[in-house]
Amino acid sequence: MTTLAQTPTLSIGPHAVQPPVVLAPMAGITNAPFRTLCREFSGGKGLFVSEMITTRALVERNEKTMQLIHFDASERPRSIQLYGVDPVTVGKAVRMIVDEDLADHIDLNFGCPVPKVTRKGGGSALPYKRNLLRAILGEAVGNAGDLPVTMKMRKGIDDDHLTYLDAGRIAVEEGVTAIALHGRTAAQHYGGTADWDAIARLKDHVPEIPVLGNGDIWSAGDALRMMRETGCDGVVVGRGCLGRPWLFGDLVGAFEGSGAWARPSLREVAEVMVRHARLLGEWIGDESRGVIDFRKHVAWYLKGFAVGSEMRKRLAVTSSLEELRAQLSTLDLEQPWPSGADGPRGRTSGNNRVVLPDGWLKDPYDCAGVSEDAELDTSGG
Repeated sequence: MTTLAQTPTLSIGPHAVQPPVVLAPMAGITNAPFRTLCREFSGGKGLFVSEMITTRALVERNEKTMQLIHFDASERPRSIQLYGVDPVTVGKAVRMIVDEDLADHIDLNFGCPVPKVTRKGGGSALPYKRNLLRAILGEAVGNAGDLPVTMKMRKGIDDDHLTYLDAGRIAVEEGVTAIALHGRTAAQHYGGTADWDAIARLKDHVPEIPVLGNGDIWSAGDALRMMRETGCDGVVVGRGCLGRPWLFGDLVGAFEGSGAWARPSLREVAEVMVRHARLLGEWIGDESRGVIDFRKHVAWYLKGFAVGSEMRKRLAVTSSLEELRAQLSTLDLEQPWPSGADGPRGRTSGNNRVVLPDGWLKDPYDCAGVSEDAELDTSGG
């Protein structure tokens, strides 16, 4: 595997991110425990973003949301991703973050393709409304003070309604610090192949600010290849680290030229699984709830290993650390890292109908009907 000629540094406002590797916000996944694991494997290098925080829930001090914005003392910079569709509410949320010193960096979500978000005109649906996008970015940047504001987006709603080049130019004009582009449309969800050429086109279109690439980074080698092929300034890793928090150690090694890739045995993977579940329990304040929340990660961690379907089912219904350890101890823990274990994980469906507000596509500039009533009242997954 070849490395880059030199290790690039990504500047997010005053924050130097080296190597230029960012953990993508993922609902129900990138909470404090998972960020802790990824950060430990990276040696503290990189940028690790919270799961999506809705601006309405933050302003209203929703209990779950206030827990989600908790950062470990070792997390620097503290990075929050916000979702919102009402410029005034977004502005209030950003001002609250600044006034109460809740984070060091704010990322705005314009990439989520799930129906509960797009039917409100949010996420990957929102950049189609150019004036609304401009208003939200203006309120965010205007209220952020010295905090850098970035945004994450997709190519557009579908192939007939691409928005990423217009959105990129608006972002530059409104003072956004950096842009991350997932090389898929909302209609694709996570199916098909990410369009890395679009990342290169955006980089050419907005040379004034850093552009980060996202989509189909399953290994450290993929990250290096994306950087070389697109000229992007950094990479954002999402589904590639599901059940693979050590990928961030691989990424650091790749960018720094060490070439030391983690290939843990099943025993080592099992140890990480138990630690992940324990961290979740400590964070939630209830061991059983932590193990239950961990269940979604089991299949991702075990991908490629010889673990029978019945055992996978038993592991997926554990409800205590003791039970999780006991079930894992019955496996052939001496199994080496399996060939073919890297590759797609998580949702892969594509060619979905994007659920939009009535008449959303009639006029790319008219923002009538979008108000604070469209704000979601809960954060995360």
